[in-house]
Amino acid sequence: MRGATRAKWAVCAVAVALAATACGGGGGESSGVVSSSWGDPQNPLEPANTNEVQGGKVMEMLFRGLKRYNPKTGAAENVVADRIETTDSQNFTVKLKGGWTFSNGEPVTAKSFVDAWNYGAALGNKQKNSSFFQYIDGYDKVHPDSGTPTAKTLSGLVVKDDRTFTVKLNQKFSSWPDTLGYSAFMPLPQAFYKDHDAWLKKPVGNGPYTVDSYTKGSALKMRKWNKYPGPDPAQNGGIDLRVYTDNNTAYTDLQAGNLDLVDDVPAAQLKNVKRDLGNRYINQPAGIIQTLTFPMYDKDWGGSGEKAKLRQGISMAINREQITDEIFRKTRTPATDWTSPVLGAQGGYKAGLCGDACAFNPTKAKQLIQEAGGLPGGKMALGYNADTGSHKDWIDAICNSINNTLGSDRACVGAPVGTFADFRNKIQAKQMTGPFRAGWQMDYPLIQNFLQPLYYTGASSNDGKFSNAGFDKLVNEANAQTDVAKAVGKFQDAEKILAQQMPAIPLWYQNGSGGYSDRITDVSLNPFSAPVYNEIKVK
Repeated sequence: MRGATRAKWAVCAVAVALAATACGGGGGESSGVVSSSWGDPQNPLEPANTNEVQGGKVMEMLFRGLKRYNPKTGAAENVVADRIETTDSQNFTVKLKGGWTFSNGEPVTAKSFVDAWNYGAALGNKQKNSSFFQYIDGYDKVHPDSGTPTAKTLSGLVVKDDRTFTVKLNQKFSSWPDTLGYSAFMPLPQAFYKDHDAWLKKPVGNGPYTVDSYTKGSALKMRKWNKYPGPDPAQNGGIDLRVYTDNNTAYTDLQAGNLDLVDDVPAAQLKNVKRDLGNRYINQPAGIIQTLTFPMYDKDWGGSGEKAKLRQGISMAINREQITDEIFRKTRTPATDWTSPVLGAQGGYKAGLCGDACAFNPTKAKQLIQEAGGLPGGKMALGYNADTGSHKDWIDAICNSINNTLGSDRACVGAPVGTFADFRNKIQAKQMTGPFRAGWQMDYPLIQNFLQPLYYTGASSNDGKFSNAGFDKLVNEANAQTDVAKAVGKFQDAEKILAQQMPAIPLWYQNGSGGYSDRITDVSLNPFSAPVYNEIKVK
């Protein structure tokens, strides 16, 4: 999922922007409502168009799909699906449980899924997550790489009856069912198509919460759906997601009793957080990695040969150990591959796959950079969004490390972009002229999710536009394996190509962090680092 990106002024400085909420007593409008920090999502809140963290939090509250990832273990478990069967890892029969409805009363049927997936895949609908449907037969007809679509629906999807549909993939993909807890695969009611604009203003789903109101730039108010038919109903009256453009402000509001929950403790507060919050501070491993991504479409940075050597040299110039110790206070771990330790060996994590390129070696770094002709124009600017996540501190630290390596205090500088939305828009418009920060929060706990969406040619979150035929071939071969261990081995071989080409520099694995007020209990983060909102209780 796009970007592990999260949210100083005086206490309640956001009061003007949050006119609908009170500055005192962080409970919002009723005693059962939890107030939580949030950032405006980049895209409209529709399942196949949400591919970043802030929107993903809403999808988890608003929808339930065929599967859901266990909030403790991350395992893909059936929810709306009764069973998903296959004999060949290519043709699947999906059986739904009965009794599921959307909050507007519409039943959740096989058609609810098939129509939503067809909508998400269609080229003309311009959905950010369309590539998640690429393995379903007929995707090339509804979403061709070039030209006009020759079909309106995916030929691999067939509704058999209200509670049964079949899926034909265009190749074997043994772990495909485990991807179906991701938001792109959520069902949609017919109201979505009948009045799309109205639905976007007040989305309707089948999850434990409904949308009460959404004022962009201010707050999204979710309320408990009392008729929710699922096994995990909300334990509170609702969640007010309040927009903060600076997570230091959110942290200050938490301390002052004006906010119940922050799910990203700013780096500047880490030295004090245990003293401030005691056992109300959460710090746990999460499926998140931070990287520096290169604009491979830019002639100064893209290409192989000498340019690959340049990218490797920059990676070796970064003292990850020092930065994670001094700035992040052990809430980050230096990365040695492109996945996350949360996956474990079975899920595909293998320490050290980056090799020497991820080890701090200033002598070798300087040598490689010089052999590659030096930094383009003699300097580099690291792009980042300035509004959330306290990115300036660690960007400056990376530049200090590179500058010390090269013996110049002007070789590397930070290049802030005002807001996360503006930053993402520049990236997607291919307007980045130097390396830029990127974060990845897993969509599902498989090595495939850390590699294919980010580095496969044309993939949905391939922000640097890296393209390598050998990498793509290995990913295809891995997906076709029916044996999990063999599939993992192929994916790890693909990672070795990333180590050679270095289209993105692995920086560190990120813990999920959070803090909460003494007004609420049962607060936890899932393996994706997002709060498990439905389990929170109000005293």
